[in-house]
Amino acid sequence: MKKEQMKKEQNIPIVHKILYALLIIRCRSTPGAVFVIAHSLTNLNKAATADFNCRVIECRLAAQVMAKKQGLQWAGIKRLGALQKALDVDLPKMIFLVEATLHERPYTKIEVLKELETTSEYLDANSLTPNTVHIQSFKLKQRALHVFQEALRVQKFVETCSNSIDETTLPTLGKLMLESHASLRDLYECSHPQLDRLVDLSKNFTLGTRLTGAGWGGCTVSLLLRDNVDKYVSFLIENFYKSLGKVDNIDSIVFSTAPQSGACVYLKEL
Repeated sequence: MKKEQMKKEQNIPIVHKILYALLIIRCRSTPGAVFVIAHSLTNLNKAATADFNCRVIECRLAAQVMAKKQGLQWAGIKRLGALQKALDVDLPKMIFLVEATLHERPYTKIEVLKELETTSEYLDANSLTPNTVHIQSFKLKQRALHVFQEALRVQKFVETCSNSIDETTLPTLGKLMLESHASLRDLYECSHPQLDRLVDLSKNFTLGTRLTGAGWGGCTVSLLLRDNVDKYVSFLIENFYKSLGKVDNIDSIVFSTAPQSGACVYLKEL
């Protein structure tokens, strides 16, 4: 992990405020609604594989191929968000462009070179990274679709939280969370069988469950009613954790939670 990224992640508890988590707090203000975090008991050493960086590069190449087809200077487009900004269109339009521009089957590296009308040396130096130059196949459409559809889900999440809270609010948010996980599993392909199993086991107890974090292991986050927490946790212990030999310190791997302020810095007045 780069030092700059480490500094940003370490600063999150300091700069975070309740106001910044307003969207989640609005959901929490609905009586009885809480989140439950459950660890999948698996982790990927992302520094030892190219999986994470490959997704970044696939998104970059998708943006560059689309930029080229739209008549833009593709080499300067590094992110899908930058492409959307350059085209000045909304998310539904970007999703339409992905569907219309990119094909379903994976792009070979040679095909990407032909699309961009460039050389392997230039692509390696300007678009790829040292641990991705060896990759010869890229799923551009799937990655781009996930990014823009996920952004649209976030937009809908925001809109739902901004509206007056009623009986449809939590089911709507839960549905968006389930759709998010399905996309992470099928389009972005950063889930893990144990994460998927947790999501499946959660369906009868939660409003929605999805992986959280970078994926390939780690935790799920579930939205559910407070009255279901004990039953849900007990069910996971019996049907997930015990089968994996985990019986001790359960409270550290599956627990309910709610958004709060981050750490505070107190300055002494002189």
